[in-house]
Amino acid sequence: MPKQASTKTSSGTDRVIGRLLAVAENLTWTWHEPAQRPFAMLDPIAWETTNHAPIETMLQTSRARIEAVAGDPNFLQVLNEAERTLAKAGSQPKWFNKNHRGRDRKLKVAYYCSEFAIHESMQQYSGGLGVLAGDHLKSAEDLGVPMVGVGLLYQHGYYRQHFEQDGSQRVLYPQYDFDCYPIEETGITVSCPIGTRTVIARVMCMHVGSTPILLLDANLPENRKEDRKLTEGLYKGDADLRMRQQVLLGVGGAMAVEAADLGVTVHHLNEGHAAFAAMERVARLVEQGHDLADAMATVRETTVFTTHTPVPAGHDRYDPAAVRRVIGKVIRRAGIAPSTFVDFGRERPGDRQESFCMTVLALRFANHVNGVAKLHGEVSRDMWVGAFPELDQPKDVPIGSVTNGVHPGTWMDPAAQAFWIRHIKLDQSMQTPEQPQWKKAAKVDATKAWELRNLLRARLVRFVRERSVRQAVANGAGPDEVLAAGQVLQEDALTICFARRFATYKRAPLVFRDTKRLAKILNNPEHPVQLIFAGKAHPRDAEGQAFAQKIFKMSRRPEFIGKVVVLDEYDMRVGRELTSGADVWLNTPIRPHEASGTSGMKPPMHLGVNCSILDGWWPEGFDGKNGFAIVGSPSRSGAAARDQADAEALYAVLEDELIPEFFSRNRKGLPTRWMKRALRSAATVPGAFSTHRMVGDYVDQAYLPAHRNKPAK
Repeated sequence: MPKQASTKTSSGTDRVIGRLLAVAENLTWTWHEPAQRPFAMLDPIAWETTNHAPIETMLQTSRARIEAVAGDPNFLQVLNEAERTLAKAGSQPKWFNKNHRGRDRKLKVAYYCSEFAIHESMQQYSGGLGVLAGDHLKSAEDLGVPMVGVGLLYQHGYYRQHFEQDGSQRVLYPQYDFDCYPIEETGITVSCPIGTRTVIARVMCMHVGSTPILLLDANLPENRKEDRKLTEGLYKGDADLRMRQQVLLGVGGAMAVEAADLGVTVHHLNEGHAAFAAMERVARLVEQGHDLADAMATVRETTVFTTHTPVPAGHDRYDPAAVRRVIGKVIRRAGIAPSTFVDFGRERPGDRQESFCMTVLALRFANHVNGVAKLHGEVSRDMWVGAFPELDQPKDVPIGSVTNGVHPGTWMDPAAQAFWIRHIKLDQSMQTPEQPQWKKAAKVDATKAWELRNLLRARLVRFVRERSVRQAVANGAGPDEVLAAGQVLQEDALTICFARRFATYKRAPLVFRDTKRLAKILNNPEHPVQLIFAGKAHPRDAEGQAFAQKIFKMSRRPEFIGKVVVLDEYDMRVGRELTSGADVWLNTPIRPHEASGTSGMKPPMHLGVNCSILDGWWPEGFDGKNGFAIVGSPSRSGAAARDQADAEALYAVLEDELIPEFFSRNRKGLPTRWMKRALRSAATVPGAFSTHRMVGDYVDQAYLPAHRNKPAK
């Protein structure tokens, strides 16, 4: 009997482990909160220390604990609910199938990107491009748009950030154990020609529900050491390494798509990093017997290209001779002369002084091109008019726009989601590009909305205190400093957040331009205001790192201690906490250098408002009543005058409009005018700026038109 009981216990434990793994390997758990509960319940400490990684949490949990929960009815009920939640999400009727018939149903999009942000526990992203890519695939899954992601699998992702006591940035490169990832072997390998060598890459797969992401891994023993580095890290190394990475992403990615035999009909290049995919596709069609001109036309007709960079310096450019070397085998298969190929990447074909540009190559081989906001579309048409010498005016340049969005399920806090379900009947059972329920938010009871706002802000303050204590301990702080770190910020203060890459054009330190004026704003005891910053600078971006260090040092000045906080290791988890807890989301880029920006689209779901330069998506989102616009008017030309004017405009908005409105309360302590603005923010932003709407736009404006021009057989 004891032996039989032991066998039964072991069998039950193994079944529970199998069920947990099945949940963990379906990445829709990342935006369905009930599917996360079993892992948090299994081992709350491991769940936190692993940054909410299900498989790693399981590996850190003792066998005795797993055996205990396997016989716990409460745990099994939670696990049952997790399984039901994911099953319901997968079996729900999908928008795409309900609204598209016939040959359109056979659409299948391969979506190439150098980074994918699916969850903070899988550090395969650096910033906005990866977050956008992850949100894109998640909305495709929700809407039922057939898609497969294509990227690279990085051994240590981007990097982990730690601020030293002087504010300098320490760069940490962890080595990830892919056994802890919800990733599987496909059994597919590709042989990607890069220069004179052939690089072998295995194709791994992650499953976002029914939407796979194919990730190439070159860290294999059969490759040379320098080739194994191709998938070592994201945006590492010199220009030559990055160029060879892009051959692997484009050429190797196209090979992986072909080998997986998924019936892909449209190829979407998200930024120019994967532009070499076009060359591999042309070469394959030529090898199948098609005329070169027809093969090139077919590739153009079935390629979608999204450009994200509104400044010329941000586009990858390489020495033409180096490009010819790394892509030589591919273009020989296509029958393209090296000089002809190099001209594909030049705005001025035949100009030997011009470098090779990946964006221009993508423009030459995509008939469906877009920027990521209306303003960015205009900027892109002006920027690339030289690539279309046959056109007279920038307005004729064939670059449109599809404004970015954010994935509602990923970024909406569960408490906010419950609030909107209760008050505006937000229906998430049938996902559609349009979400008209949000328009009802303007009429929600302001008192109830204020209660939610206070709850989310208080939770953010607690989160920041916990992180600040951890940072202080990590820097060897003494007891007094650790205690002070645990007391930063106030739960009832107006909370302004700035979180994004510390790229110089985003001007994170702009609010500190007049420190005396800012100190007066932050130290008003009747109107308490506080600032929270987070962000990463590229390890080789000295100016960006200097910006981060400047803000860090400002936070240590006596007049700002406890009122200005800088968090390290800005990732999706930190982003969710800040965007849900912020009263105000601050954005101060140099116009028009912000292509779109998406972080500001997230606070309105939580009754936060934007205060931003009219750049990126904000000119489309701002209606005069749902946030604040920063409009500087420099009296003279030059960067210093521009920055001074924008800073003056920011201070004026804070002092004359924003702060007085937030602290103007009725007899019951309700900021009636502020909540009217916050509710209008919720009514006007989330529905219009979701990736559901964005993916619907891509389907109508790009994917289906490209699909209807299928590749030659």
